[in-house]
Amino acid sequence: MESALSPNSIIKVAAICGSLRKGSFNRGLIRSAIELTTNQSVTGMSINYIDISPLPMLNTDLETEDKYPEPVATFRDQILQSDCFLFASPEYNYSVTAPLKNAIDWASRPPNVWADKAAAIVSAGGGFGGGRSQYVLRLSGVYLDLHFINKPEFFLNAFESPPKFDEEGNLIDLEAKERLKSVLNALKAFTLRLQKK
Repeated sequence: MESALSPNSIIKVAAICGSLRKGSFNRGLIRSAIELTTNQSVTGMSINYIDISPLPMLNTDLETEDKYPEPVATFRDQILQSDCFLFASPEYNYSVTAPLKNAIDWASRPPNVWADKAAAIVSAGGGFGGGRSQYVLRLSGVYLDLHFINKPEFFLNAFESPPKFDEEGNLIDLEAKERLKSVLNALKAFTLRLQKK
């Protein structure tokens, strides 16, 4: 059978950040990923940043007559129309953030719109660079039927010298940008592989 996506297709990536802060380092990772695709350092991908801040906290009482609140319905449609996902996940208390878990849960409501798609995780922070949040997100992915790339992994200690980000939270570390590029290329290859039928 024909592949749903050919190697020449433009892969639609939904990028979701677990931090709502505009100057967040994890938002900076997404901005850098978008820059890598727009300047043709990574070809064949189009990354759309999805703002999860308008989502209400999950409450099934808000689901009326099999309909979701407008921000939730819009978000779910954006997820459904995407070929794969890029999560930028900071670590709060050894876990993912409340806004990210909330977004994951809304999109998992019937029908689950995450299912059978590829995903990658990047994270920046102190210590382990957000690595424990990635583990928690991968656990959720098992139930969601999300297929995360395993390699390369991307954790970035945002506070090590030399500086990794500028004052606005933009990624300036060249080695980290190369690693991010490798993640995007792996996500692209895995997405094409999963779409093959």
